[in-house]
Amino acid sequence: MYGATTCGTAAADVPMGGRRADPVRPSADRETVEDNPTWRSIGLATMAAMLVVSLRRVGSRAFEAHCQWPRFHPLNERHLPVSHHPLIMVESVRQVAVALAAHLPRPAGNLEPVSVRLGLSDAGPPLESGDATDVLLRIALRDVEVEDGRCVAHRLTADFLHAGERFASCAMRLARPALHAPEAPGTASLPGMLYPSAAAVGAAAEPDVLLARGPQGRMAIAPRDLGHPVFLAGRPSCLPALAVLEAGRQATLLCCGRPAAAIRGLSVDLYGAVPLTGAVVELTSSSLGPRFAVLTAGRVAATGGVGLLPA
Repeated sequence: MYGATTCGTAAADVPMGGRRADPVRPSADRETVEDNPTWRSIGLATMAAMLVVSLRRVGSRAFEAHCQWPRFHPLNERHLPVSHHPLIMVESVRQVAVALAAHLPRPAGNLEPVSVRLGLSDAGPPLESGDATDVLLRIALRDVEVEDGRCVAHRLTADFLHAGERFASCAMRLARPALHAPEAPGTASLPGMLYPSAAAVGAAAEPDVLLARGPQGRMAIAPRDLGHPVFLAGRPSCLPALAVLEAGRQATLLCCGRPAAAIRGLSVDLYGAVPLTGAVVELTSSSLGPRFAVLTAGRVAATGGVGLLPA
C-alpha cells in the first residue's frame, strides 16, 4: 500500500501479472555461501556508494544483509544528529537485489526496480551522530517469474533492524525495464520553470533537486545534476524508479509544506520508461495521503504515494 504509516502495511504484496511464479531451487553449493559483494560486483561507480557490507543465505529463500549507512552519505543533511534519507533504505534493497542475481535461475538481462513500497515506524529511521549506522536487513526472495528457463521478474521483501528493533520495511519488484521513453520536452522548452530551494523539497543540497515549477504551479522533472551519483548513477537513458520515487517525494513536500521528517511511507509503480527531463508531475489527495502521477507525452508513466505523519 502507499501512504503507509507503519512498517507492516508498507511492504504490501505487489501485483505480479500473469506469468508463472516458480519456486527458487538454489544449488547445493550455495546453501551456506556467505557473499561479500564489492562495489564493482554490484555495478556501483565508486566504493563510497556501497551500502551493503555482507550478504548470507539463512534459508532457501531467506537472506540477511549487513549494511552500513554513512552519516555523510550524499543524500543526508549535514546537521547532527542526522536522520537517514529514506532513499538510502530503498537503495540498500536495490543493491541486495543486484547481489542476489547469482541466486536466480538465469536472469534475463538486468532486472531493475519497477515497483517499490517503503514504510517507516512512527519513530522513523535511527539517528546518527558518529561515522555510520549499522543496519541488519532480513530479506525474503518471492514470486520468481520464469519464461523459457530465464528469470524475468521477482520480488524482495525486507525488514530493517537497528539495535534489534525493526524500524522500516520495504517491498521491491524487479523486472525487465522499458527500453525507450516517449519524447518529452526538455527544460528549455518549458518556459517560466523555476527551481525550488533544496530545503523546500526536503533535499540536502541544490544538486539533489529533481523538480522545476512553472508560474501556474505545474511541476516537471528536471534534475539539476544529470550526473547525480545516486539518482542517476551511471548516466541512464531513462529515469530509474528510485529517481521517480524521489521526484514524487519532493513534489509532495513542496506542495504540502511539510518537513522531510514527516514522511512515513513512499511508493511508486512504473508503467513505462520516464525520460530524464520534462515529464510532468501531478498531485492529488486520497484518504491514504497524497498521490502523484508522472505523465509523459500525455500518458501516465508512473504513479505513487507518500504517507505523512498527522499535521
